[in-house]
Amino acid sequence: MHKFRGELIIVGDRVLIEPDEGERQTQTGLYLPATVVERERVGTGRVVKVGPGYLMPNPEYSESEPWASHKEAVRYLPLQAQPGDYAFFLKKDAIELTYENRNYVIVPHSAILALVRPHTEDILENLDDLEDLDDLLNS
Repeated sequence: MHKFRGELIIVGDRVLIEPDEGERQTQTGLYLPATVVERERVGTGRVVKVGPGYLMPNPEYSESEPWASHKEAVRYLPLQAQPGDYAFFLKKDAIELTYENRNYVIVPHSAILALVRPHTEDILENLDDLEDLDDLLNS
């Protein structure tokens, strides 16, 4: 196994997700073991990073105007997923990856079925609940 150092860059229309692992509790209070959860078709987890988006030609690019300011031949259409979102994704399209001793999955954006994005008020409310800076650093 190789040890790599540096920033993990997600390319294209891919999304890096830290999956929920282990047991899960049902609405009635029963705990489902990890083996049952693994057989489900839909996975869940927190979006950690997203790629730049869908690659597309830049309509403003032209080689016929050398005096014009330099424009890139391609650009990216951004993805809907954002870091911090909670994602529901198709497990069959997920590629498992371990990076810096943490388990992740990389999925194409098209494999994401739904996103839950926290409201700004919820984030601010959680910050109000913190008693001091140590709580913030330890969470």
